Amino acid sequence: MRKGLWHRLKWPVLGIALMGLTIGLGERIIHQHAKGRSYDVVTQAPAEPVALVLGTAAETRGGGLNRYFVSRMRAAAALYHAGKVRHLLLSGDNGTWGYNEPMDMRRTLIGMGVDSTDMTLDFAGFDTYDSVVRAKRIFGQERFMIVSQSFHNERGLFIAREKGIAAVAFNADEAGIRRTKWSWLRERGARVKMWMDILLDVDPHFLGEPVRLGEQVLPAEMPRRKEP
Repeated sequence: MRKGLWHRLKWPVLGIALMGLTIGLGERIIHQHAKGRSYDVVTQAPAEPVALVLGTAAETRGGGLNRYFVSRMRAAAALYHAGKVRHLLLSGDNGTWGYNEPMDMRRTLIGMGVDSTDMTLDFAGFDTYDSVVRAKRIFGQERFMIVSQSFHNERGLFIAREKGIAAVAFNADEAGIRRTKWSWLRERGARVKMWMDILLDVDPHFLGEPVRLGEQVLPAEMPRRKEP
């Protein structure tokens, strides 16, 4: 009976074990590549012409400030004011009416003293893969500094490497940010999707005409989404 049970379960068990080993190996590869390419202190970061600031929602579902968003904006402004980057490429989601991550980033950074002429917005950065690939193919940038939290930067750096982009990263402060099991699982899923995007060499959801940094004409701003 035990032999019969093992006969039925061995292939699912072996499949799960193989999947676990594959994911673990992938995690190690991504983490190792980020070593020496990520910085936590502004004064230690190298000077780069452009920072690619990865977007997230400005507010939580409950209407409070999103700490991930605030931390990324503070990091981007600090790099700019320290002269570590000259231009900010703000890449995020603008896929639904009234939800506009790049515009939220722009408003916040202007409030932090960043000159509006030193920012360009990418409204089609629907995920990290799209943001990194579009930075090169649409905005013509073949080297830049990625700005986000460290776990996010690891993924962005690996995508950049695979796409022939010379990238480093600055890790936004995670003090006061509580990582949940859901956020951990979400990142694992995002990394699996990253591998698929790279292996299949997919295009971003949208491409379009090239845009020169600093020469963008912004559309009329949509009203901000109101929480129900």
